[in-house]
Amino acid sequence: MNNFKALMASSDQPESLGYALRNRRFQVFEDLIDKNFPASQVVHILDVGGTAYFWEDKNMVLEGRVKVTLLNLEEEHNLPFGVNSISGDATDLSQFDDNSFDLVFSNSVIEHLYTWKNQKKMATECMRVGKKYFVQTPNKHFLVEAHYALPLIQYAPKSLAFMVLTKTKISRMRKWREQDAKQYLEEIRLINEKEMKKLFPEASIYKEKWLGMTKSFTAHNL
Repeated sequence: MNNFKALMASSDQPESLGYALRNRRFQVFEDLIDKNFPASQVVHILDVGGTAYFWEDKNMVLEGRVKVTLLNLEEEHNLPFGVNSISGDATDLSQFDDNSFDLVFSNSVIEHLYTWKNQKKMATECMRVGKKYFVQTPNKHFLVEAHYALPLIQYAPKSLAFMVLTKTKISRMRKWREQDAKQYLEEIRLINEKEMKKLFPEASIYKEKWLGMTKSFTAHNL
């Protein structure tokens, strides 16, 4: 029962599976940073689609080990130490030269780009502007769809998924607003392992496991 509750809870909740796996993933990320960059180097990271909340309590930021630039459609303000923000488009990073950042980081963003074409654009840009990259996305074929916390809904027709989200409270114990449900169903295109390897052909793929199942993939060249 505890495993089930953790699986269904939002990843923002400390008791959730998503929260636990995200922390484990970040430990892997920290270890890779330490292995790939000298201790004396301040590592400049572009976080595509990230949030200040994600970074504000991380030791590597607080200790000045990394400097993080958030890139989102809108610039953020009143940011914590070690974090700044710019506006931009994940599929077009033409404001940056090749290898502008030591590392490009992205967490659960590439699946929100509507189309495979846009996902290819983002992947290409991440590899271009970063000397290194670390890009994560939920596994399309995991038992529970990550955004709705519903088993196997990713295989349902969109019309059925829309009805479930807007007419019942079984997704995160609430009815979704129709405009929010429509937006998510349009923008989310989940990625499988084969596609992740096509997007990042020279990457290593780190797989997050839960009860033997792969919950998410991270492509990286660290």
